[in-house]
Amino acid sequence: MKFYVKNMVCPRCISAVEKVLSDMELKPLQVLLGEVTIDGALDNEQTEQLKQKLEGLGFELLDDAYKQQIEKIKLIIINHIHHLNDSRFVFSEMIAAELHKEYSQLSKLFSATEGITIEHFVILQKTEKAKELLAYNQMNLSEIADVLGYSSVAHLSAQFKKTTGLTPTQFKAQGIHLRKTLDGL
Repeated sequence: MKFYVKNMVCPRCISAVEKVLSDMELKPLQVLLGEVTIDGALDNEQTEQLKQKLEGLGFELLDDAYKQQIEKIKLIIINHIHHLNDSRFVFSEMIAAELHKEYSQLSKLFSATEGITIEHFVILQKTEKAKELLAYNQMNLSEIADVLGYSSVAHLSAQFKKTTGLTPTQFKAQGIHLRKTLDGL
């Protein structure tokens, strides 16, 4: 049986979900970001118990096909920006190819459900990654712009300021406390 879990955004999330499954004596065949495959099926009582345990950790069991699509879109973007450090391609083409759907259809669903466009979600994720890289102080702005797929430092700085209200330099001076969690974006 396969089911989808909202707000799984990092390897620690996978570990937390695996622990819940283990505590419930469920045998996972595969646990990926946002997607779990277990051996067998869940009865109604197990489903409710799993739902409650996941919610207690800040996750949500997705039972709606539209919510599952939205979560898949988010996870594709988060995975490429935050985990693969791979932002140098056209997200619309990649999302459509990975989900085997027309991008316009996915974009309308995402905007109607989330209240922002996919493009804006990508910008928010890139901004959060830029904050992380700035906090580490291991790359200059030019290198960060390159890693995140921006055409120039000016483009990165303009989007950063528009999103945060601060320039990258001002953010760096303010410190790490201005960062957000990925599931909070």
